[in-house]
Amino acid sequence: MGSPSDLVVLRAPMRSRTDALDDGRGALRGLAAGVVGMGGVLDAVPAGPGEAVAALERLDERAAARLRRFVDVPDGSFAWTLTDAGLHLGRITGGYRYDADPEAAAADLVHVRPCDWLAAPVPDDEVPAAVHRTIERGGRNLQRIHPGDIETLTARVWESRSRGA
Repeated sequence: MGSPSDLVVLRAPMRSRTDALDDGRGALRGLAAGVVGMGGVLDAVPAGPGEAVAALERLDERAAARLRRFVDVPDGSFAWTLTDAGLHLGRITGGYRYDADPEAAAADLVHVRPCDWLAAPVPDDEVPAAVHRTIERGGRNLQRIHPGDIETLTARVWESRSRGA
């Protein structure tokens, strides 16, 4: 799935931009469904990522730009999300799809990619400092986490935790 230097690490809040839905259900849906993603319910199911970006662009150019970047993230990249239980780490395992399931729409988590999530949250003392800083800033946008060593540090956490540490 590529070396850590080829991959990116994302903050994936999976929080709706709709205040009424911003109650954590997106992250819980993502963990339960084995996906990572973002919101932006469309009137019609797009045939693929290009059509999804174009449809979203008519509604919100900035959201379309975020979706375009998300679609382009390499397979094998990592995602961190936060629930009441703690920080969860996942690994993106495939390409984009639009999730038309009513539960996905209810959570406003419809633009998704498959993601293998670790079975339990990562203990705080094992989470890289850059992840803590990015999460603490808050926000609803899916975004890349920096600095450059975050890929290596996150890959180490993934390796140790996915082996049942």
